[in-house]
Amino acid sequence: MKLITDPNTLAGLSHDEAEWAPVGTPHAAFRPQSTEDVQEAVKHCADRSIPIVPRGAGTGLSGGANATDGCLVLDLSRMDRILEIDRDNLLAVVQPGVVNDDLKKAVAAQGLWYPPDPASSPWSTIGGNVATNAGGLCCLKYGVTRDYVLGLEAVMGGPVPYGTAVRLGRRTTKGVAGYDLTSLLVGSEGTLGVVTEVTVRLRPAPRPADTVVGAFDSLVAAGQAVALATGRGLQPAALELIDRACLQAVEDWKHLGIEPDTEAMLLARAETPADADGLVAAFTDAGAAWTERSTDSTEAEALFAARRLTYPALERLGPLLTEDVCVPRSAVPAMLARIEEIGARHGVRVATIAHAGDGNLHPLLITPPGDENARIAAQAAFDDIIDQALELGGTVTGEHGVGLLKRDGMIRELGPEAHAVHQAVKHALDPLNLFNPGKA
Repeated sequence: MKLITDPNTLAGLSHDEAEWAPVGTPHAAFRPQSTEDVQEAVKHCADRSIPIVPRGAGTGLSGGANATDGCLVLDLSRMDRILEIDRDNLLAVVQPGVVNDDLKKAVAAQGLWYPPDPASSPWSTIGGNVATNAGGLCCLKYGVTRDYVLGLEAVMGGPVPYGTAVRLGRRTTKGVAGYDLTSLLVGSEGTLGVVTEVTVRLRPAPRPADTVVGAFDSLVAAGQAVALATGRGLQPAALELIDRACLQAVEDWKHLGIEPDTEAMLLARAETPADADGLVAAFTDAGAAWTERSTDSTEAEALFAARRLTYPALERLGPLLTEDVCVPRSAVPAMLARIEEIGARHGVRVATIAHAGDGNLHPLLITPPGDENARIAAQAAFDDIIDQALELGGTVTGEHGVGLLKRDGMIRELGPEAHAVHQAVKHALDPLNLFNPGKA
């Protein structure tokens, strides 16, 4: 096992993109290329009580891949082979280091589609998506990563000797034999074992969609349009919110020709004429300054490209503390209003994007570089946003994962009894606390 010990390389492998999340100093890193490599590493670490922190592309935003002191960082990015695409049975088998968009392109060549599409899809890996149960733009209609994971191979410990490769799940469309351990591992952020292979469900390629755009004079008005659309039973494939600050940052960076002339924009993909007509009506009835429906794929792609580029565009302006709260869809207008109030009260600049159709909001708290007072204010605002989401019946994370940034919020959300159950599961499957310690 060839270990990486160069300090500069280790520094780059020791953290994800979460701003201000604690980062430890690893003992070493290892880049496996097979399940057998992972098994060897886990056995080695178990024998020496060395914690293991798995990582993919490092695009996470919660500190879930951050190193702990003395750990082995297990960089799975070189396990990047698509092992099988089964067109007849609508499934694919991949290693965890396969990049999301690379899988999409490979299956599209056979007329198929892998729907989970986080904004980081050009860079994030399937293993990382599985670890956080990632969602994305299309999850409103088509679901999140868990809905597409049929089976897993994971190197585990606890009930089996550490370093044992365990196959979970199935290849069939239906199957209820035993507990759903596959779903248990999806979203577990590497705390129960190291995923080394993923069997995913595919769909036939979707029909071309219409794009519906609505511009609004306030974030709250855009939120009211979302509540109205969902209340009327409309089912767009995507329904995204982008505020003026986000649009301006993308335009300043990439010059896509999008003029941010309103406070908020809703961007939807409608796969049926009825949904397209319904969205236009809902946006108009909610007071949109203007609304447009287009079948121009080039124009639509530019708008959705702006949505995907928001985070890196804003990151250029200074450190970003990224929220990931999710509230009931009817509570979206109230949550947007509370985010604005929190930002103003703490004197924190907040830019907001959202998978608005499913209530998953991403307020991005922007701070000037090196400003310690601004950092403290942003962290206070971050905590207040979590509290307000919980008060509205929401959750601390819709898709980014708990990691380190949301651990206290998760405990508040779960309550002591449910948290005790979580801890019992962790202890049963990882009694040595070997896998990603401190993240559950």
